[in-house]
Amino acid sequence: MNLRAALVIVSLFACGPFLRGADWPQFRGPGRTGVSKETGLLKQWPDKGPNLLWTYKNAGLGFSGMAVADGKIYTLGTRGDDEIIIALDANDQGKELWAAKIGPIFTFKGNSWGDGPRSTPTLDGNLLFALGGQGELVCVDVRNNGKEVWRKNLIKDFNGEMMSEWGYSESPLVDGDLLICTPGGDDGTLAALKKKTGERVWRSAGLKKRAPYTSVTVAEIHGVRQYIQLSAESDKNDGFLSGIAAADGKLLWTTPLFKGFVYSLSSSPPIVAGNTVYVTYRSETNSNCHAFALSADFQVKDQYNQKSKNAMANNHGGVVLVDGKVYGFSDKPRPAWVCQDIKSGKALWSESNALEGGSGSIIYADGRLYLFSDDGEAVLIEANPKEWAENGRFKLPERSKLQKERETSSRSGTWSHPAIADGRLYLRDHELIFCYDVRGK
Repeated sequence: MNLRAALVIVSLFACGPFLRGADWPQFRGPGRTGVSKETGLLKQWPDKGPNLLWTYKNAGLGFSGMAVADGKIYTLGTRGDDEIIIALDANDQGKELWAAKIGPIFTFKGNSWGDGPRSTPTLDGNLLFALGGQGELVCVDVRNNGKEVWRKNLIKDFNGEMMSEWGYSESPLVDGDLLICTPGGDDGTLAALKKKTGERVWRSAGLKKRAPYTSVTVAEIHGVRQYIQLSAESDKNDGFLSGIAAADGKLLWTTPLFKGFVYSLSSSPPIVAGNTVYVTYRSETNSNCHAFALSADFQVKDQYNQKSKNAMANNHGGVVLVDGKVYGFSDKPRPAWVCQDIKSGKALWSESNALEGGSGSIIYADGRLYLFSDDGEAVLIEANPKEWAENGRFKLPERSKLQKERETSSRSGTWSHPAIADGRLYLRDHELIFCYDVRGK
């Protein structure tokens, strides 16, 4: 090994916790696609499900997922009237290591769908970035018990505007030296900040629509690095999908998705396959998914016919792309888990009444899809484009008490997305976090 190579390796370890292939450092995993590169996992679950290693019972309110790296788990929750970051030790029965305040708890008048944070923290070296429901964006040092490094508020500091009363729900994106977030509003829908200081680098002046629930997707298309995000029209609430240049925030392309009802804009992030951007949401129309082909000069063309546009209508559980096939839950044309060919848009199979609670979230690892329903049931199936091929299921051994204790959470479900890291599956139901051993023998 030469000196230069040695110095590179040393510097990688020195800059913070070293992210391995088995880590899950942000929302929907390493690439924000819901896909893990981990192997050696169970192909079939035991009759009662995989072994439960431990349960943590003090996460509080919210639907934050888990960011996992270097044997540590980070998520968002609540204590009293505050939203907080929580750090746990994955290798010590989920022992709480520290907690750090984000800001006041999020709720709204008439809410029965759950209080608290809805985003997942993002880990980058020793820095962790978290966004609260009221727009409080904080950066903390995980090596120093969550000590605050900087703080911004998307509304007060960036004149941000959400598309509805549900509050900020996206998970911040780290891209090199930048922290990308979506304040929304007249100053620009997207914002790029210096990740170490929170200082503004640019706003997307060519796109000035309201912020969605969706998290930003980063991609390189026709050699141009860009951030792909949904947004809502400020006066009509029509939905749009757009690409923003990473270099300067310039609007590269934009296309309408639907007209009308603001809640149509879901929290499922877009998927990029080559020069095609796939997006799905649940709307009041018959157009609920698209495969937009982007030309070299960023002209946009939808490749799906009308039937294909209604093959997948995913709201907030996300979808995954495996070998050219999209898997996820669709509310339309009838509620079912669906396998869709991304190129043609054709639904290859659908399975209704497969899980208690119907809809749910989905991730992928080692040839298997991990489904987690709104009622706390987990199912393992093959990533099989020909049929629903089940390999085990189980229910959470305990459910949150908060749905019954709080009117504002009475209609909430198990809406936190699962995470897989180092042979372990993490599931959450509000204050409860469960850790299962899914590593094969």
